Amino acid sequence: MSIKYKKHSIKDRIKYIKMLEKGCSIRSISIKYGIDHRLLSILWTKYQNEGVLGLEKKNYASVDGVFKETVIHEVEEKCIPLPEVAIKYDVSISAINSWIKIVREKGYAALYEIKKRGRPPKDTNMGRPRKKKPEEMTELELLRYENERLRAEVALLKKVRALVEEREARLRATGRKPSKN
Repeated sequence: MSIKYKKHSIKDRIKYIKMLEKGCSIRSISIKYGIDHRLLSILWTKYQNEGVLGLEKKNYASVDGVFKETVIHEVEEKCIPLPEVAIKYDVSISAINSWIKIVREKGYAALYEIKKRGRPPKDTNMGRPRKKKPEEMTELELLRYENERLRAEVALLKKVRALVEEREARLRATGRKPSKN
């Protein structure tokens, strides 16, 4: 059976800590409220060190490759458990896990690569070119544009004629007379 974890507000976190102070086990709170037991143990340690401020969610700034390498060195080389390293450097376990994965796949040099987040900037070669105004077009471009417009108009008229003929044929098949419009 898998447990579905959710995000927990500061009020929830304080409630969990109060329950731990009363003597409830980390596992029982984890199962009852759907909070990861590792996160709960980290919150407990942060609460003991920093108080209620340690329970608040923090906005993490981007860190450089040297910092990431130091953190991974602590985990991999010195064999310090992830929760302890996360508390020591004030970094989330998921971030450390992703850095470790990057190092295992691509090496330590990949930690120093700067990845831009979000949508890539518009490329001038992408998509359809912008439409020129008639003043900006050459005579040949104007003629081609007019030719294309007329072809589209003829194709539209053909479709309308075909639909009208189809409708008239259906009406004749049912015994009605088509309209004169």
